[in-house]
Amino acid sequence: MSLINEFESYRTKMNDRIMETANTNIKRFFALDTTTYADGALDVKTKEMLGLVASMVLRCDDCIKYHLGKCHEAGVNHNEMNEVFMIANLVGGSIVIPHYRRAVEYWDELCLKS
Repeated sequence: MSLINEFESYRTKMNDRIMETANTNIKRFFALDTTTYADGALDVKTKEMLGLVASMVLRCDDCIKYHLGKCHEAGVNHNEMNEVFMIANLVGGSIVIPHYRRAVEYWDELCLKS
């Protein structure tokens, strides 16, 4: 199974499971996350790139994969992605490098898929 399919399948499965028993606050939090990344003063593409930088600095591989997928959907190109990666590494420091490696691997697979 590809990295993309494995991640998306697991995420969907577990989000569905969480929602089976989620209380109102969890449901609101999930909704807030969704609405925050909608078009507004900043477009979706910019918001997803910001989300990716934050996720890399926080070293959350699941979040990184999610935002890489959304960046890909939003039309982020290779040059833009390389600048996003550079900013994340500059802000986060060398501890981000292992996550950068995995992000590049996942980005490459996303680009091959399309």
